[in-house]
Amino acid sequence: MLQKLVTKGFTLFEALIALLVISGSLLVYQGLTKSTFANMNYLSQSDQDSWLLFANQFRAELEGSQFIEIKGKKMLVKKDEKVVSFRLTEKNDFRKSAASGKGLNPMLLNLQDIQMTTVNHQLTLHLIWQSGLERDFIYAFEKPS
Repeated sequence: MLQKLVTKGFTLFEALIALLVISGSLLVYQGLTKSTFANMNYLSQSDQDSWLLFANQFRAELEGSQFIEIKGKKMLVKKDEKVVSFRLTEKNDFRKSAASGKGLNPMLLNLQDIQMTTVNHQLTLHLIWQSGLERDFIYAFEKPS
C-alpha cells in the first residue's frame, strides 16, 4: 500500500509575511546607513571637533604661563623663561610662535575673526569661523606675586 506523504508548503499569506519582514529589515538597515553617513559628513565638515581639540591644547599651553600683553590680534605670554606669541595670521589661522615670529604652529584653521581681551588677569578669546560657528575661550592667569 502506498502511503501518501503530505508535505505542508508555504501558503501565500506566509510568503507575503516573510517578504514583508525581509523588506522591513532592509529598509531599517538602509535608514541606519544613511544616518551614519550623514553624521560622518557633518563631523568631517564641522569646526566643532577642531574647537574641542583647540580648547584642550590651548589650556595646556597657557598652564603655568604669565600673561604679558595683547597687541591687536596678537597675545604674548611668558612660559619657561621664553616669550611665546599667539596670533591670528593673514591666512585666517590662529598660530603659536616664538615672540620673534619664528616657528609658526597652526592651532586653528579657517577663522574669520578673533577678539582678545583681558580683565583682571582673565583672558577672553571670541573666535568666529568662516562657517559661522562662534565660541568663547576664557582662561584665568595666576596673578603675579
